[in-house]
Amino acid sequence: MFLGIDIGTSEVKAVLLDTSHRVVGSAGSVLTVSRPHPGHSEQNPHDWWSATQAALGELRKTHPAEYAAVRAIGLSGQMHGAVLLDAQDRVLRPAILWNDTRCSEECVQMMAELPELAQLGGSLAMPGFTAPKLRWVARHEPEVFKQVAKVLLPKDYVRLMLTGDYATDMSDASGTLWLDVQQRAWSDKLLALTGFTQAHMPRLVEGSQASGTLTAEVAQSLGLSKDVLVAGGAGDNAASAVGMGAVQAGQGFLSLGTSGVLFVVTPSYQPNAASATHAFCHAIPGQWHQMSVMLSAASALQWVTHLLGVANEGALANQAASLTLAERAAAPLFLPYLAGERTPHNDANVRGSFHGLNFETDATRLGYSVIEGVTFGLNDGLAALKAAGSTVKRLSLVGGGSRSAMWAQQLASALDIEIVTHASSTVGGALGAARLGWLATGADPHAVCLPPAVEATYTPDAAEQEVLMPRYAQFRALYKR
Repeated sequence: MFLGIDIGTSEVKAVLLDTSHRVVGSAGSVLTVSRPHPGHSEQNPHDWWSATQAALGELRKTHPAEYAAVRAIGLSGQMHGAVLLDAQDRVLRPAILWNDTRCSEECVQMMAELPELAQLGGSLAMPGFTAPKLRWVARHEPEVFKQVAKVLLPKDYVRLMLTGDYATDMSDASGTLWLDVQQRAWSDKLLALTGFTQAHMPRLVEGSQASGTLTAEVAQSLGLSKDVLVAGGAGDNAASAVGMGAVQAGQGFLSLGTSGVLFVVTPSYQPNAASATHAFCHAIPGQWHQMSVMLSAASALQWVTHLLGVANEGALANQAASLTLAERAAAPLFLPYLAGERTPHNDANVRGSFHGLNFETDATRLGYSVIEGVTFGLNDGLAALKAAGSTVKRLSLVGGGSRSAMWAQQLASALDIEIVTHASSTVGGALGAARLGWLATGADPHAVCLPPAVEATYTPDAAEQEVLMPRYAQFRALYKR
């Protein structure tokens, strides 16, 4: 058996995978996000470890025999988060997360100080990335900064708890702005922008490589063998790609999680920072990928669901699906920039808004508008990827939003592309992590990285496109205004 652990923003998920590609069991433990000031987003790293222990405890209880047979663990996690440790591995402050926008000024400084930053790091300096967060800490919390001995990413803090090792993989390291993405090595030039050296960084491994084994104490506590390998793993998006079997050039997926991601595998390192896309290492050796990211996707639907007092996001999505095409054409437009935006605007200060509210606007129409606004933001992302040289004809839809058939169909029509969903799509990151654990035992990537069975296929609908395209043109004009 292979165990995949995904350290998400809202939940830690764990899955058990067998050698016939069957997910035998899954468990989750909920996390909360702290927002102490506008634009700030933080979590306590200890909570990730507690949630991981809780999820594994649930799997151990519900699937004792399979759990005991685990041979390797793969880790996946939210990218860019800054975990600051002192020389005794004590956490110095809450981790600053990927969707924290406090360091936009530091990004401007970094780009000015090192014009080649985007070519080396694969992306423009954006507030979500790790390096500018550390410049912010150096400026605003100098006493904390002076004590920093190591900086880890979220999943790699959990690795430290499991193995006692400081290590990270190439895909997650790509999101720090400290990695020379083409060379797959830490960059002294990039590190110097935050006053760091390679001594502050964890060891680099490929995602499918073993990074270590469980400590004897942790193995006993978790009820696993101390010989269990822990793979390098991946950032959540690269892990989802491995889970979807997207490991060859031209393959990709669309994730409707807290954030919205379009991910396409490329045959080489292809940066194009001008379109605010990201060129990162893949979790598979010798592969890279391009990515467009919007900061608020399924989280926007979660926000409006709570705002309206509807039972849950699924219920609101079902209400929205009941609208006729004519009713959708008259619904308000929504700009989904609740926490700023990355692709294509790279604008930390833009905020969300509704346009065209009237007395007919009810909860159903507001729910529809939010779903459609996220769809339009993802279409902006696809346009940016195409401008960066990517080509893709079919995307796997993953993440919590993939449970809505209406949303999947709308994405197919708006993006003018075939969209497929899979039964296991809601555990994409954890499934990919389990596969990377499997690969760390020496398994053949061609046998492990298979695409899961397609549950449903959605193709562009001409009648829906007639409604969506004029509204998309209005959507794009509203940001400029």
